[in-house]
Amino acid sequence: MSSVIEQIEQQIANLQTKTVQSNIGKIVTIADGVAKIEGLSEAMYNEMIEFPGGTIGIALNLEEDAVGVVILGESTHLKAGDEAKCTGKLLSVPVGKGLLGRVVNALGAPVDGKGPVESSESYPVEKIAPGIIERKSVDQPLATGIMAIDSMIPIGRGQRELIIGDRGTGKTTIAIDTIINQAKINEVGLASGDESFRPVYSIYVAVGQKNSNIARTLGVLEEAGALKYTIIVTAGASDAAADQYLAPYSGVAMAEWFMSNGMDALIVYDDLSKHAAAYRQMSLVLKRPSGREAYPGDVFYLHSRLLERSARVNEDNGNGSITALPIIETLAGDLSAYIPTNVISITDGQIFLETDLFNQGIRPAVSVGLSVSRVGSAAQIKATKQVAGKIKLELAQFRELAAFAQFGSDLDAKTKAQLDRGSRIVELFKQPAFNPLPIEEQVAVLWGIQNNYYDDIDVSRIVPAAASIREFFTTRKEVLLVSIREKAKIDDELGAELKKAYDEWKPSFA
Repeated sequence: MSSVIEQIEQQIANLQTKTVQSNIGKIVTIADGVAKIEGLSEAMYNEMIEFPGGTIGIALNLEEDAVGVVILGESTHLKAGDEAKCTGKLLSVPVGKGLLGRVVNALGAPVDGKGPVESSESYPVEKIAPGIIERKSVDQPLATGIMAIDSMIPIGRGQRELIIGDRGTGKTTIAIDTIINQAKINEVGLASGDESFRPVYSIYVAVGQKNSNIARTLGVLEEAGALKYTIIVTAGASDAAADQYLAPYSGVAMAEWFMSNGMDALIVYDDLSKHAAAYRQMSLVLKRPSGREAYPGDVFYLHSRLLERSARVNEDNGNGSITALPIIETLAGDLSAYIPTNVISITDGQIFLETDLFNQGIRPAVSVGLSVSRVGSAAQIKATKQVAGKIKLELAQFRELAAFAQFGSDLDAKTKAQLDRGSRIVELFKQPAFNPLPIEEQVAVLWGIQNNYYDDIDVSRIVPAAASIREFFTTRKEVLLVSIREKAKIDDELGAELKKAYDEWKPSFA
């Protein structure tokens, strides 16, 4: 008896009588993953709203008498009359190194069947971008391993470089090559024991893609050994529009953890055209007024608040960086469409891929005339600047001359020489997919074109010649490649070594 009394006394002592206030509303209508809720007078923009069964939504429309909530994940079990509750929290996703090597959805939950994600921290998906005072100028290279890009359109850590082109021109390939190249550099740098080395961790965000494409990308990264430095955030074509809208913001939140902890991250958004289409779909269901091409008026803000979060911050703010490679798909090469012009104006340059070049077998199909890097040679090592300085100009002049030369008029010797040189550079820049080249190999190959070693080789044999010289350097002149990498500039001594190496290679190839 006494034990029962003691238990009752204990329960009375533990009883908490304070009232808990919560803001509860009711679903009025629900369709296409969007619910209209009455009674949520305290709801804030972008706040998480809780539904029965643990389902989560985001408050996106705050009207006078109702709140428009976009539901994340499955919503078939919800119906009109169900309760909805304010949580007072912004949507957050797990962050940290525990996510590396994993495939997660837009909410950061694993979808690869490898068990739960090891993460003790979370970051909000929406965050104000670093201000100008917190930033630092971009001057460290982020090598893609693609010779045409690293020599002519260099990308730096903290830059936002748009990859744009029609469907099937190799946009994703360039992004995947860059991720693989960073993994290769990480392997070499971490193995060297150099304490000043800073690895680059990659986040690949797949928006609105077929699951088979995402699986193929995953397979390529795994085969190249790059998956252990990469997080894949996926919102496939079969996922709800809300998940596709959220995925890029979740990805950049994961990247921000690396930046604020003094590390470097690379994030690929593949692609933002589908992201804008998902946002348009949500907005039309939310009855927001539509503007140009049926997109809502704030579609520019949609991408600007995402891409502005990429930055290189100074020492006082963690000394980290996020480099962004957004991808945009054009229709029939139309750069002046709504979404392409929006994103071009937000980014620090673009790599434009041309369908005609791709079909001619010039791959990567980079258009020299329309591609630009607004960071420029600040993001190149001195050796690359030395050997690639004039190449972009020569190639642009060649493309212009080639257009006139096809009319078959008689050409003077100078024009013929320019055309010959240009066609050799074009051949030299051809590179197979998923085969990024270390920067020292690129320098060695480009030094040869600068010093006219390819001029007497037939144009049809330039590709095998480039492969041959690379093999020659990697097998017989490895010490020279290491000194190019360590010195990062070509002095007289290195120049003499390169000349000697080329003189040795030339007869064996001929």
